[in-house]
Amino acid sequence: MCNLRQLDGVTPESFKKFYRLLRRGDSFSVTGKPHRTGRGELTVVASELPQLNSPCLHDVPLDAKDHENSPYARHVQFLADQNTADIIKARSAIIQYLRQFFLNRSFMEVNTPILNSIAGGAIARPFYTSATEFPDRQLSLRIAPELWLKRLVVGGFDRVFEIGPSFRNEGLDKTHNPEFTTCEFYHAYSNLEDLISTTEELLSGMADHIREFTKNASLTPTEVDFTAPFRQIDFISGIEETIGHKLPDLTSPDAREQIIQLFNTLSLEIPTNPTLPRLLDELCSTYLEPQCINPTFIINPPECLSPLSKSFVHPVTNQLVAARGELFIEGREMVNTYEEENSPFEQRRKFEDQLRHGRDVNEPGEIDEEYLAALEWGLPPTGGWGCGIDRLCMLFTGSNKIADVLPFGNLRSVTRRH
Repeated sequence: MCNLRQLDGVTPESFKKFYRLLRRGDSFSVTGKPHRTGRGELTVVASELPQLNSPCLHDVPLDAKDHENSPYARHVQFLADQNTADIIKARSAIIQYLRQFFLNRSFMEVNTPILNSIAGGAIARPFYTSATEFPDRQLSLRIAPELWLKRLVVGGFDRVFEIGPSFRNEGLDKTHNPEFTTCEFYHAYSNLEDLISTTEELLSGMADHIREFTKNASLTPTEVDFTAPFRQIDFISGIEETIGHKLPDLTSPDAREQIIQLFNTLSLEIPTNPTLPRLLDELCSTYLEPQCINPTFIINPPECLSPLSKSFVHPVTNQLVAARGELFIEGREMVNTYEEENSPFEQRRKFEDQLRHGRDVNEPGEIDEEYLAALEWGLPPTGGWGCGIDRLCMLFTGSNKIADVLPFGNLRSVTRRH
């Protein structure tokens, strides 16, 4: 508070002159004593005329909530809308919580390469670039840090994690951005049950932490119930129960054709480039994911959907499935976790099967021989876990668009000139 009667040696004229110079967005310093208002808000009672440190030469808009379509640059949006700034503060709190959770459990944080000759670790279209030092080599921006992190486990680091960017040269919508942030950890001698338990502990604690953080913020975080244990749906059994049809033997040569026939029976639109993995993924998206409002793991997908995970014959369906769980909340995938395939021979077979199933023309079709060579040195039984931080931030801040939880918006916003 700045009251003329409490200022030393300040005339009414000089006070008015200073007051008329002030604009929204100005930065100034105040000398005085701390004080609480009648509403309990902490303030400063000025004893001297404030000093203008840095004037704002533009009018700060009163409303800039439509972030993606706003004519204002992102730093102006932060000045104009407290909710926009609160979301980014919450993002920082979420990342800090993640990091501390793993550090408290003796995990080692690492940084792995972003540039590589092969964009391994996931199936996606990569960004390509080159280096002046190696003009004859095509380089890729990583689509996931997974294979690098597992090399570290081979090297004797039993608990590692990384928080950092990955890149996929694909679509841009409310939940996808070509540049995104992930957290991945790898824990030797852990299985799927351990990974699910860790996920439940992490997200239950994070929900409580963020609720405390958002008490005094203008955010509306999710109200879903994070009480453990989370619900689990078996992939194949869940689909069969929902559609009322049995799935064929998914390892048979004509499995793809039989699934296409099933699509016709169910009057489902057949996706572009209908590979067997893509068809099965579409069945899951249509029938299982909408059931996952509160935290729900979809477990044991067919082996062809998860070539990097260990597999086994399911005791109920007798299908070859992966030891994998995907956590969905409010119908969106949040976490992907599985027991890592550690046999170089089985891993090669799965890579080759992946290529035989067919792929999109824009997806890389190379087998990562360096990773297979690393497995020959012995990867202990290992559990791997990955989470998209941007979607997690959307969930815990009540944001509807991924652009809202990125400090400078999505790729469209970043590349737009203001």
